[in-house]
Amino acid sequence: MKIGVLCLQGAVREHVAALEKCGVEVACVKKKEHFADLDGLIIPGGESTTIGKLIHRYDLASSIQGLIEQGKPVYGTCAGMILLARKVEGSDQFLLGQMDICVERNAFGRQRESFERDLPIACLGDEPFRTVFIRAPLITQYGKDVEILATCDDRVVAARQGNILVSSFHPELTDDHRMHLYFVNMAK
Repeated sequence: MKIGVLCLQGAVREHVAALEKCGVEVACVKKKEHFADLDGLIIPGGESTTIGKLIHRYDLASSIQGLIEQGKPVYGTCAGMILLARKVEGSDQFLLGQMDICVERNAFGRQRESFERDLPIACLGDEPFRTVFIRAPLITQYGKDVEILATCDDRVVAARQGNILVSSFHPELTDDHRMHLYFVNMAK
């Protein structure tokens, strides 16, 4: 099994390390030809407008959309979640628009309001999952086919729609790899 990490900007190295600990082959994806033999893709956190501009510049949108159309899983964390959304409140930035969600950027505040919280996430088991929120977005609206996986203070922070997984938080910044394992199992 081979999982790609979009290596344009953001928390790339941390996702690569987490996936390697899950026992899968990892590919750094920067060009269209890198999509050929992937079983799944992670779009990491970072700066969503920058990542979006680079996706557009390198003409990668159709390759990402193609993976989704083939039924292969794509996981967007933080900025990746923003890019996968259909709409971002108050913004006209580039979006892949693949998930029926509307998101609010920086919903929990700016950099200095970053925080960590243990949250129950049923699909990961009974033990709470340590979540790291850094300038995190949140899901403000979602369609009927979107399954809510986690909330923080009654606000939606993780969801799944078919083969698309998103989270506001950064699972790659913890030593708990259950979220990455959940994603890897989506690719099996």
